[in-house]
Amino acid sequence: MSQLLLAIESTCDETAAAVIRNDGEVLSSVVASQIEIHERFGGVVPELAARAHLDRILPVIDEAVREAGISLQDLSAVAVATSPGLVGSLLVGLTAAKTLALTLDIPLIAIDHVAAHIYACQMIASSDVFPAVGLVVSGGHTNLYDCRTALDLSLLGATIDDAAGEAFDKVAQILGLSYPGGPSIQKAAEQGDPKAFSFPRTFLNDDRLAFSFSGLKTAVRYEVEGQPGARRQPPPLTPERTADIAASFQAAVVDVLVAKCIQACKQTGYDRLCIGGGVAANRPFREALQQKCDQQKIQLVIAPMEYCTDNAAMGAIAWEKFQAGDFAALDIDATPGLVRR
Repeated sequence: MSQLLLAIESTCDETAAAVIRNDGEVLSSVVASQIEIHERFGGVVPELAARAHLDRILPVIDEAVREAGISLQDLSAVAVATSPGLVGSLLVGLTAAKTLALTLDIPLIAIDHVAAHIYACQMIASSDVFPAVGLVVSGGHTNLYDCRTALDLSLLGATIDDAAGEAFDKVAQILGLSYPGGPSIQKAAEQGDPKAFSFPRTFLNDDRLAFSFSGLKTAVRYEVEGQPGARRQPPPLTPERTADIAASFQAAVVDVLVAKCIQACKQTGYDRLCIGGGVAANRPFREALQQKCDQQKIQLVIAPMEYCTDNAAMGAIAWEKFQAGDFAALDIDATPGLVRR
């Protein structure tokens, strides 16, 4: 007999809800974006994000239920991302989920946001993708995991400063490109030379499974604005120069991400690699990683484009917890920081 759950996502700047059947079929997936709110700041403003979630959470849930053609009374459980994320944003989704669980007398399931990003790969696979190396690469995370099962993950390495997606946003701001930075830099880079500038590739040849994009971002800033106190002023930022800088920056990020993914596979001995998160939508990254995985005989599974950026459909991971009887108490709290397993 089919069962249904409602998944809620509000970890950062997307208010999302989805209705998912226990066979994994997504009956509805609704996402309310906040891009127009944050674009003038070049990044997410936490307080504004939380306020926007308050305005949108109930209409988004209502639309998800309506599109699925069900009523709230048809639900067997409600799931919500409780970590990691912005604390104000997390609490909005968690409060809504607790209220539904209490009033409908159904189980509450806590979801780990990064585990759900990796699970988006399982949703398109014809067989079990675990065990595997998992990479979550987004505006808030650049983390590698040893994924023994969908729910048994341990952190292999992470960025020590900026996440890759955050670097894209900041560099786009430096170049005068639109927010979010990932799509705008990819578009600008199409007309540029990825070898025009030799930007740093931090930790590329380091044994550590770590990332750092702060130095790369600073190198771009110096190329555009010049170094403090230097006599030499950089050339004007023409469209051609913008394209070359965008292409060279993007190539540096891709080189590091690809190298560390392959390195993680070699260190763990896994021949399967799962990729999720907003930066996973970057076409040059997908193409370069596929080429390298083919050479190394590694099976690559990348989340579908519609499930790369934050969404609630990847809350299908909650069925794994439902089947295990892993339910959350109604006094559960949000955990904004990354859980280091």
